[in-house]
Amino acid sequence: MASIKKKSSGGGGGANWMDTYGDMVTLLLCFFVLLYSISSIDQTKWMLVVQSFNRNAVVNPEQTVPGPTDDPDNKTGGNEMPATDDVEKALDTLYQYLKQNVASDSISVSQGDGYVFISFADAVFFDGNSFTLKPEGKAVLDQIIPALTAACPYVDELEVLGHTAQQYANTPNPIENDRRLSSNRADSVVIYLQERIPSDVLDPGRLVSTGHGQWRNVSPNDTEAHRAKNRRVEMVVTGKNLEDMLSDSLTQYSTMYKTATDGTTTE
Repeated sequence: MASIKKKSSGGGGGANWMDTYGDMVTLLLCFFVLLYSISSIDQTKWMLVVQSFNRNAVVNPEQTVPGPTDDPDNKTGGNEMPATDDVEKALDTLYQYLKQNVASDSISVSQGDGYVFISFADAVFFDGNSFTLKPEGKAVLDQIIPALTAACPYVDELEVLGHTAQQYANTPNPIENDRRLSSNRADSVVIYLQERIPSDVLDPGRLVSTGHGQWRNVSPNDTEAHRAKNRRVEMVVTGKNLEDMLSDSLTQYSTMYKTATDGTTTE
């Protein structure tokens, strides 16, 4: 009887496409890894993205690639950001010290949500039409500086505002002299503070001086007593807002600068 030969199955090559597919996926993975390795992450834009999804996210600037921290209340200690309660306590301690040791008829102190406000009568710091600090003014600042230094780790910005009075009730001051005098007076106070508060305690970028001239008066300029109220120097100490790192004054500036130079917009 003749034997019956079985047909060959043809080598079983029906699954060869999976080898090609696997090679393609591997090559794609290598391609994207290469792209990632040569890319750079814009820290400011990353912060914007993170907080667009979670407004309560705290970005840890110590991380190489910034992102939300798992310890926003600084429970682990170390060099992490201070807790919100610490900021509030620091501002309250500063306010209480100023209220008890500095406040007088010519120096008023108040506290608001996230800031301490100090107003100095102009005569405390300067003689008329002068921006040279008087010895009495330096003594007042020397009394304030230790308390300010203690609060500095929790301070977002320390702004000094200079104001003048309108010399004649119906005639505005000459613009150039008015603006320069108020700005120079604010500068004199800021310079004195910066020379005495170490830069590693308070970044000089957080020290701001602003001259408003006669344009933010708190009293009419019709009598000398009223004009004396308008001639003043003010100090605003603002605490860090740890719930929104983008509200940090230096981060805000960096964001605005990068946005302007990159030609991009943020929402």
